[in-house]
Amino acid sequence: MSLDVVETLSDLVRIPSVNPMGRTVSGDIYYEHRVTDYLEKLFKRLKIPTERHTVAPQRENLIARVDGSKTPDKGGQILMLEAHQDTVPVEGMTIDPFNPQIKNGKLYGRGACDIKGGLAAMIAVMARLAKEKPRGRPTVVLACTVNEEHGFTGATDWARTYAGDGSKLCPRVPDGCIVAEPTQLNVVVAHKGAVRWRCHTRGIATHSSQPHLGDNAIFHMARVLQVLQSYANEVVTHLQTHPLCGHPTLSVGLISGGISVNTVPDRCTIEIDRRVLPGEDPDQAYRHALDYLSTVVPVGTPVMHDPPFLKTHGLSDERNQEIAARLAEAIRVRGLPGELIGVPFGTNAPHYARTGCPTVVFGPGSIDQAHTADEWLEVEQLQAAAEILYEFARKYE
Repeated sequence: MSLDVVETLSDLVRIPSVNPMGRTVSGDIYYEHRVTDYLEKLFKRLKIPTERHTVAPQRENLIARVDGSKTPDKGGQILMLEAHQDTVPVEGMTIDPFNPQIKNGKLYGRGACDIKGGLAAMIAVMARLAKEKPRGRPTVVLACTVNEEHGFTGATDWARTYAGDGSKLCPRVPDGCIVAEPTQLNVVVAHKGAVRWRCHTRGIATHSSQPHLGDNAIFHMARVLQVLQSYANEVVTHLQTHPLCGHPTLSVGLISGGISVNTVPDRCTIEIDRRVLPGEDPDQAYRHALDYLSTVVPVGTPVMHDPPFLKTHGLSDERNQEIAARLAEAIRVRGLPGELIGVPFGTNAPHYARTGCPTVVFGPGSIDQAHTADEWLEVEQLQAAAEILYEFARKYE
């Protein structure tokens, strides 16, 4: 059975799989289970075996496999393709997020670029491999994971599963992996990781008509923020550099505090994002920031730090050069640049690389269109990605 990759992407966009991003929300658009059900039924029609691995309620990794000319138990190679099922929220979108429309060669909808387009391309590859059975092909495993956008728990669970002999379809660490993300059909060989945590200041609440009787936690946080801005601009960016990823960064993305304008706030909280370079340890980056703040923030400032709620390493280019070169060649055959690049954003890839699997990132679309109010993907890039991945996969053995 053949699949039309554009129709498959349209189907995926129509099915909401919004990541709640840690918020307490409810509704039919949240979580990945509807996409998981669709994928399972699709692979059943294609006669491709699947496994479901529960990560959390309504959140299951779905694994599919097409056997190679020589199966893994007989010494054959395993190539893993991976794409996440979730999307970011839809608030503020200027288009109908779940009504895919094609205009001027672009398919619009939430997830079209990040990363249901890449997922559709990989599904098309699986369908074609199962139908055509090219000689010399490897065993190809497609991992459709959950919760990439807010914690990478699908990837960490799947890496732990296959590395621990918990999967019949992927009985060992794969020999290579391609993670779908929008890369403009270039090959990402390195990218940053991140460590994120919450920082709090405390005070004493009182009526705002008598502020001298209280202690304003927001004023305390203002001093912390000034120190963090200096630390981000004058220290973090000079710690080290990477030839493809540049320098590490730090930013503050959220702040909250107080209950009303006429109450002196007794608590203020910020969330800090520290991007780490390939090879940089997230725990050490966190500790470095806390040590700096402890020496520079004015004495007596009631500041506290939670343990990190997210830690992920960057993707290193030290062990993926062979698979990257082979994928780049498959891209260049089509007359495209096929550049080996580094990017500042994070992906699921480091979790697979840390199991010893050479891993790169590749897919249609640009990160500039991901998460946008009118998210779209060029149909031409979608179709090219499916062709490139097929040509790469069928010769991987």
